[in-house]
Amino acid sequence: MKIAILGAGALGCAIGSTLSQGGHETWLIDRSAAHVGAMCRDGLLVDDADGSRYVKVRATTQAAEVGAVDLVVVLVKSFHTDSAMRSALGLIGPDTLVLSLQNGLGHEDVLSEIVGRERVLAGKTYVGGVLRGPGHIQSGVSGKLTYIGELDGQITQRVQAIAEAFNASGLRTTVSDNILGTMWDKLLINVATGAVTGITRLTYGQLYEEPVLKETALAAVAEAMAAAKAAGIRLSMTDAEQAWTLAAEGLSPEFKTSMLQSLEKGSVTEIDFINGAVVRWGERLGVPTPVNSTLVACVKGIERAMTDRQAKETTA
Repeated sequence: MKIAILGAGALGCAIGSTLSQGGHETWLIDRSAAHVGAMCRDGLLVDDADGSRYVKVRATTQAAEVGAVDLVVVLVKSFHTDSAMRSALGLIGPDTLVLSLQNGLGHEDVLSEIVGRERVLAGKTYVGGVLRGPGHIQSGVSGKLTYIGELDGQITQRVQAIAEAFNASGLRTTVSDNILGTMWDKLLINVATGAVTGITRLTYGQLYEEPVLKETALAAVAEAMAAAKAAGIRLSMTDAEQAWTLAAEGLSPEFKTSMLQSLEKGSVTEIDFINGAVVRWGERLGVPTPVNSTLVACVKGIERAMTDRQAKETTA
């Protein structure tokens, strides 16, 4: 297949390098000229359980350079989804499919407005990655599952073909007939820890030592589960404690959530597509979400203080 990874950060590079090694013409598209330049010059340096190695990859800052592809895998930050896809319409040919593997909810609606709902697939991945520097990642692909599916739950030939291509490359992929339920399952895990750690600046080890924070996290997850139930979503979890436990599974005490990492880098977060999505669904369905609303407000306040400080530093 000819595949474009739209958003070649740590996760995009982990998936993209795996598909490249699987024999697919895979393009890593990213805004960072330094990151792309390093990959074009030296290849992508990948650290994983097998050691370190350079992987030859195709990389560019310009989607127009790539041309039409069979599949676009969207992995940009949530708040860049609209602008990134609109600037990458050159990737779309007559039969191109667009698959979001981003965290949170709502990306499929954004993408559908741009390329048409008939092209859009949804997915969730548990692959991990850390960007060590330009052209250098730590990759966590081995043993990590990815779920993909049609928005209406049908098991189609096209989604099965993508799963087969991913699996043949070493990216363990399952076709789901309940992809919305799978996405909500992952959302519950993000709701359990992301905002709380972003506000408190705690690592996973620190978070799980604080009972009062656990109670807040469980309350936020319970609200999300109530919203999912009202929406008719089929979840795999039956109580909030399961999401709390799963969130820390296999992670070191030093691990930091992506929301905390964003704030530490001085970047706005994906709160609108995580806890914010719970609030929107709650408003739509008449489900109260006071805990999630408070968490969103607190993170928004932190972002405001951060951007004001950056603006002062720029003008100083």
